[in-house]
Amino acid sequence: MTITRYFSAPAAHGEAGPTGARQAYLMLRTVFTIAPIAFGLDKFFDLLTDWEQYLAPWINDIVPGSAHQAMLAVGVVEILAGVLVALRPAIGAYVVAAWLLGIIVNLLSIGDYYDIALRDFGLLVGALALARLAAPGPSTPGRPARVTDSGQNKDER
Repeated sequence: MTITRYFSAPAAHGEAGPTGARQAYLMLRTVFTIAPIAFGLDKFFDLLTDWEQYLAPWINDIVPGSAHQAMLAVGVVEILAGVLVALRPAIGAYVVAAWLLGIIVNLLSIGDYYDIALRDFGLLVGALALARLAAPGPSTPGRPARVTDSGQNKDER
């Protein structure tokens, strides 16, 4: 298998080829591994933004320590979530989806950052799609079900 085959265009007439589901799975798994790790690491360096501005005051009031310390803890959780997606995507994708839901609630409760909350909702849906694609198949525990040319699970023929 070459990398080109995994990321080639779908089959003619808009049908997903036998690797279409596999391509989607690999793309989503890659993104939901790298992005949480990158954002988590940035909580320690603040290169992308000042992360503390995104912490709702009511959450800052209930977590121990300062907003900065809370964001460092958030960074650790995000790094661990990204690693979990890499190692166990069927579980890690649900963890990332739940984490994104928490971020959305946090952002909406600030009364600002609606654009970021909407973007994170799209990411949440993508994480749920990854969880479905990573769900174990009938005879392949822990791995995505193999897909045939017809788009059906091979084990269900």
